[in-house]
Order: sequence, then C-alpha cells, then structure tokens
Amino acid sequence: MLQHDWNGVHWDFMLEAGEGLRTWAVDAPIVPGVPLAARLLPDHRRIYLTFEGPISGDRGCVRRVAEGVFQTIEWRVDHVRVQLSGAQLVGEVDLYRSPSGTDSKGGSTTWTFLLGKVD
Repeated sequence: MLQHDWNGVHWDFMLEAGEGLRTWAVDAPIVPGVPLAARLLPDHRRIYLTFEGPISGDRGCVRRVAEGVFQTIEWRVDHVRVQLSGAQLVGEVDLYRSPSGTDSKGGSTTWTFLLGKVD
C-alpha cells in the first residue's frame, strides 16, 4: 500500500494480478471494521511494488506504508476478498463494487474497502 500525496492524500491498495497491479485508491486511513470509499484505478505497473518518490508528469509523490503477501479467497469482477499477511496489515480485506458510479464501459469505479477478521 502506498500513501499518495496528490490533490490531497489517498492510499493506493495494490494486489498483483497477472502482469500488473490491480489498484484501488482508498480515501481514508485503514481502520479495521470501518467500511471506506475506494475507487478502482487503472492497473499499475509492477515497479510500484518497490518504488517510492515523485511520480512523473507532476502526479505527486508516493511512500510505502504497508507491504506483505495475500491469499485470494474470492476474485470476481464485483467482489474481491483476500487474506493479508504483512507487518502493517493483517486480516481479510473485502472490496465490493458499488452499483452506482459506473464508467464509460459500464464498469463501476466506486467500491467499498473493508478490513475485517484481523488475526
């Protein structure tokens, strides 16, 4: 997870998916048991697994705030559930797509992020 300072602060939650990183921008700090608004972003390049610093194109600066591994429990177009194991974040994360906020292709960019079942 990267803290991204650009037009305010948000947190980029990234999961490896194929050749890229499926990425959601979470608008508030992660608190277990608290549902948070999230936006599905275009997949990010894998370089962001290790990158920190200014982003080209004057798009702000990122800093790593959490890292670890995940195990997929469920992965559908409208719902992703993973088990996180890391030093900063541990537990199940549920990401649910909202029926509102669709993009030009009919897919929703508005999601809910929930960290629960902390081990």
